[in-house]
Amino acid sequence: MAKRPAWTIENGNVICKEFDFAWNGGFAVSQKRKNINALHQSIVDATGQTALEISSKGEVELGNQLSAFNMKTNGVFIENVFQASKRYENGGPYLDLLNVAPKDAKRDERHKTSGRLLAFVRNDEDWPLEPRTAFYDYIYVLAVIENFGCELDINEYNWFTDIEFNPGKSINCQARAVAIYKLIQEKAVFNVLNDRSAWINFHTLHVNG
Repeated sequence: MAKRPAWTIENGNVICKEFDFAWNGGFAVSQKRKNINALHQSIVDATGQTALEISSKGEVELGNQLSAFNMKTNGVFIENVFQASKRYENGGPYLDLLNVAPKDAKRDERHKTSGRLLAFVRNDEDWPLEPRTAFYDYIYVLAVIENFGCELDINEYNWFTDIEFNPGKSINCQARAVAIYKLIQEKAVFNVLNDRSAWINFHTLHVNG
């Protein structure tokens, strides 16, 4: 058995819950899709609600398009923008990471050898490390708006998952960010994206998982 998180909106907040399902080993896409289907069935069994996989491994095209490894902002993959924004005590931001493959940007050795992460940098402005996922969620939601606008119809889905995300190894998750986009859409508060402080305040108040 395995346990993976999924995100939904409850009482005006984004929340996370974990679901158990039978794990299918292997690295083939077919195996990953079996795990996605098993996870989603667990969600249906527990809640009676539907889920959308947000990754390049899912079978629903919209979920593939929303993958941070597929979606671009200003012509650059989201993953690259995020990795190139990191400022460490001994270096960075490493802007050359904007011009490599997304997986190479994520795996660049300088992330391990540049010391402690101090901040994220966007438009010459430092972003704090807390709330922990606020910066990633911000650039991701902006990219969704750039690619799909403010009226992306995801209302048929209540939960959002990313089978590649392991909370024991990672912090940021595109599935969480999609749930945040949906919450912003429901509340009609896209204006929180216009100001760093407003965004951090919104994130602190409404993202609980």
